[in-house]
Amino acid sequence: MADVVEVDTMKNYHIAIERIDPDSSRYPYCIVWTPIPVLSWLLPFIGHMGICTSSGVIRDFAGPYFVSEDNMAFGRPTKYWMLDVAKVYASGSNAWDTAVHDASEEYKHRMHNLCCDNCHSHVAMALNLMRYENKTSWNMVNLCLLSLIHGKHISCAAFLKTWLPFLLLLGIIITVVLAVNLR
Repeated sequence: MADVVEVDTMKNYHIAIERIDPDSSRYPYCIVWTPIPVLSWLLPFIGHMGICTSSGVIRDFAGPYFVSEDNMAFGRPTKYWMLDVAKVYASGSNAWDTAVHDASEEYKHRMHNLCCDNCHSHVAMALNLMRYENKTSWNMVNLCLLSLIHGKHISCAAFLKTWLPFLLLLGIIITVVLAVNLR
């Protein structure tokens, strides 16, 4: 029986991964991420996050009382982290989509706060509602860390959009520090 579940899980994973389409911004069962200008240039692990439905439609808490659909607040995703729909407690795409919908409806009534109740919190609520990995302790800190570890850049250009500003700033800082200290 466990072999059948594992085969079905792998089959669902391969079907979903084949449906990922960066050109049309479709990422089924994924958490997506994009850099926030200036903030991500200074701290490249901090950015804007959204969660996608089973059909790949992106939902993100884009501002006070507003959850956007397929129009991320800071541009198209540069990274995605594909999750396993089989790890949803009440399995299936219906449970996934219901949790994403319910979290989005809740966040349409919330004030956005950069530090405490933000896009990461919206994604965490969706994961908690679906009891992803049978947990209800998802939060913005563990999502930030896990997205950094498990997220895959969509392309080389997306990698550069994420990391080049930080590396340029770091290079300037190192150059200035060396220039001042070597006088």
